[in-house]
Amino acid sequence: MIRAGMLEKVLIANRGEIALRILRACRELGIKTVAVFSEQDREQKHVLLADESVCIGPALSADSYLNIPSVISAAEVTDAVAIHPGYGFLAENADFAERVEKSGFTFIGPRAETIRLMGSKISARNVMRKAGVQCVPGSDGPLGGDLDESVRVARRIGYPVIIKAAAGGGGRGMRVVNSEAALRNAVAVTRAESSAAFGDDTIYMEKFLERPRHIELQILADERENIIHLGERDCSMQRRHQKVLEEAPAPGIDPKMRRRIGERCVDACKDIGYRGAGTMEFLYQDGQFYFIEMNTRIQVEHPITEMITGVDIVKEQLRIANGDPLSYRQDDIQFRGHAIECRINAEDPDTFMPCPGVVEHLHQPGGPGIRVDTHVYDGYRVPPHYDSLIGKLIAHAENRELAIARMATALSEIVIDGIKTNIPLHQRLIHDAAFAAGGTDIHYLENKLGLR
Repeated sequence: MIRAGMLEKVLIANRGEIALRILRACRELGIKTVAVFSEQDREQKHVLLADESVCIGPALSADSYLNIPSVISAAEVTDAVAIHPGYGFLAENADFAERVEKSGFTFIGPRAETIRLMGSKISARNVMRKAGVQCVPGSDGPLGGDLDESVRVARRIGYPVIIKAAAGGGGRGMRVVNSEAALRNAVAVTRAESSAAFGDDTIYMEKFLERPRHIELQILADERENIIHLGERDCSMQRRHQKVLEEAPAPGIDPKMRRRIGERCVDACKDIGYRGAGTMEFLYQDGQFYFIEMNTRIQVEHPITEMITGVDIVKEQLRIANGDPLSYRQDDIQFRGHAIECRINAEDPDTFMPCPGVVEHLHQPGGPGIRVDTHVYDGYRVPPHYDSLIGKLIAHAENRELAIARMATALSEIVIDGIKTNIPLHQRLIHDAAFAAGGTDIHYLENKLGLR
């Protein structure tokens, strides 16, 4: 339970499996819940289970889950005292966090100024450098309008380089450049894309690492400057910058290096007065960590960290928002075993096109160490309006080999009839020799699928 009299009722500003995950954590802590939903999501499981529910608009996200006035109004009419944004939608929107606080509610996440600071990849890099964390060699600031200067920066860094949107995310606003001849056009096109996608045309340049792994570190921080890390996850199995499969801990990382990078990330969070859950993301190549960005929210893949640490990250988010101290100190965190997560998407396993429709039959796998996070049920209609993620399958065991074996068994048991899913892709990956060996880079899956 949490301290009485503060976080009595939480509005869940999201949908799908993360909304259900938050609702369950609230129930365990004795917190009442309010579900907001679009007209399309009236039959969502968390909507039916919440203490109260409010329709905030039609199916399109822009008219419902991204409609800040509607979300705030729902909190007002239900007398909620706090808002949990989950991930996606408004989770990393600094204006939303600021509006929530100014309206008299508690935002379950970092402060608005922290979201803004770390939302810009340029300022985030500066924060991490100050804390002694190595960043990918780059322009050390935004690229201006002088193309000749951009050419000089690229020559100093060395080709290939990557042009990135400072406000980018989700794989958008990036362009790899292999030669000086292509640089000028790439700068102009990326700047235009950034402006159109993010309302900000600020771009910068980094060295393009050709065979890195994607490693990220989980952080928790309370209002009293107690900050801990929960170890790292390997999220290198990606296609088009979208994660497909994750595992924790990352195979092949030296324990001393793991401890050192964790300590430096904690120091960086102390420097900026971080609050809540957050994730530091790195590229890892040739035994070196290079910081790339920070996600100021709960991650899709947080369950694998929960499985190896025993820490309920969502409950800790709620306790922090309530003003309570963290339930753990760094010395309390013990890493036990290995965990793997497969993201289950309603999509064609070969073309990756979304496949909405009705789930005619769902059979969830079970057995020791198996966890399924999903909002889907028999008869559930997967809508075409939102992300295709319909669930997460997690396997945990005392070592990586057994975790892989358990995941293989779970993937052979799971049944989702009526729609296409990417389960066949996961079945191929879990038996892949390179994955079994560990340490595949972020380009491995695309090369395997012939997408590059």
